[in-house]
Amino acid sequence: MAHPAFAQSVATDLAAPHPPGTDLFGIILSAHWVVQVVMAILALAAFVALTIMVQKIAELTLAFRALRRSAQKLTAASDLPSAVRSMATQRDPASMMARVAHDELSALSEFPTEPAYAHAAQQRTRIAMDRIEAGALARLRAGSGFLASIGATSPFIGLFGTVFGIMNAFLAIAETKTTSLAVVAPGIAEALFATAIGLLAAIPAVLIYNALSRQISAFRRRLSDASAQIERLLSRDLDRRSAARFTPSAG
Repeated sequence: MAHPAFAQSVATDLAAPHPPGTDLFGIILSAHWVVQVVMAILALAAFVALTIMVQKIAELTLAFRALRRSAQKLTAASDLPSAVRSMATQRDPASMMARVAHDELSALSEFPTEPAYAHAAQQRTRIAMDRIEAGALARLRAGSGFLASIGATSPFIGLFGTVFGIMNAFLAIAETKTTSLAVVAPGIAEALFATAIGLLAAIPAVLIYNALSRQISAFRRRLSDASAQIERLLSRDLDRRSAARFTPSAG
């Protein structure tokens, strides 16, 4: 005949609720709906960060490739007209800068060959190229604000899920009036899992943001080099135009 205490222990174990699964998917399914919402928000944030990363990798690769081609053509050109002709089919910022400088040079044909007009043309070209550079950098930076926000807020969102999960675990202890690990562990596990997802969303977002900032800075330096080459060609063409004023005509 079974001992009464043993029989009571078996009956208590059979009456107790079945513990949730110990795998990650089981933890998500057994979590409180508030914690599930937190996990879903963080998973969405991680997906957005990875999407922005893929988009920016493709965008920066194309931008650097086009800028490299334009820089090579600017280096090989002896004057602005030949540089613009060689970049006629390109639409990158460097080729746009070259066309703006060429338009200013062409417009000078309507004015006398005075140094003041040449200086004004250089100033207008510099302003136009600065605007093109600012627009190109703004397009490359688009989306980086989301990465900064994800990296800054995801740990706190995960911490909110952690605090709520632990609070839910304490409520389960108060309701069951027991400190058994079978009662406490699921709530603590889902709480810690929310923190893990928050870090999983924040860490890649910060790394991607820093890498994107470095690449944009490198693109800006190369674009500045291209604009310097354009100003060099423009200055050379202006000197030729000024020298033509003092060249005696044949006859």
